[in-house]
Amino acid sequence: MHAFNNLDAINQLVTVMTMLRDADHGCPWDLEQTIASLATYTLEEVYEVVAAIENANMPDLRDELGDLLFQVVFYAQIAREQGQFNFDDIAKAITQKLIRRHPHVFPDGDVSRFGQRQEISADEVVVNWEAIKQGERSAKRLQQGANDELEMASILDDVPLAMPALERARKLQKRAANVGFDWPTLQPVLTKLREEIAEFESAVQHEGQERMAQELGDILFAVVNLARHCNIEPEMALRGTNRRFEARFRWIERALHMQGKQPQEAKLMELDELWKAAKRSGL
Repeated sequence: MHAFNNLDAINQLVTVMTMLRDADHGCPWDLEQTIASLATYTLEEVYEVVAAIENANMPDLRDELGDLLFQVVFYAQIAREQGQFNFDDIAKAITQKLIRRHPHVFPDGDVSRFGQRQEISADEVVVNWEAIKQGERSAKRLQQGANDELEMASILDDVPLAMPALERARKLQKRAANVGFDWPTLQPVLTKLREEIAEFESAVQHEGQERMAQELGDILFAVVNLARHCNIEPEMALRGTNRRFEARFRWIERALHMQGKQPQEAKLMELDELWKAAKRSGL
């Protein structure tokens, strides 16, 4: 125990994780987990981190970041048991990546040259970052032996399929925009959105459910494009709207409860008036 107490915080965490996965004395639940089974829990932890940030709750944020860090250590332990990599490998990989992608901070990728800062704007940093990432993707595909034309490297490579659709749409659009596949101003984006809405209306009148779903998807994609051009994170914007909707609807429920009524007992016109009153209240 004395040796454990002398470890720094990260190594204490790694040591505890090793104990939890000990075949003889570890936790049965932890021993059952695999890299695949942890994915769902990791997503949950990410959402809980975001919730703590949105609530401006720093104690919760500290705890939720700890839970997220534990997920990283958990993956590292399983991978170490499989002979793949360990926590140190993860830390080294991200350190090398950060140095490589910040040549304006670490000239020629040399940490000893830190302080010899180059004058560069935040926008230029983003352009350089994307160019470096594209080079990394191309190199990775070549290492994997992807020589067939159908397997050529794409700027859309490694945009994860498991991403929430809204965020993945933004990511795909951003990648395409980096090579010039984008409108230069906001107006054509708004025009495109109106076109997509008109096509959806036509599908409602003349087409089946499948076509309607396609056109609705096009509307959502166009809305994400609109958000991107306005420098708005669509996921965060929608989360904000969800919070406002919830707060206003709860206000309506309370108002109706004071009248001895349930929402299903109120007419739409009454609900709409209460909605407006909730908005006037500042919600």
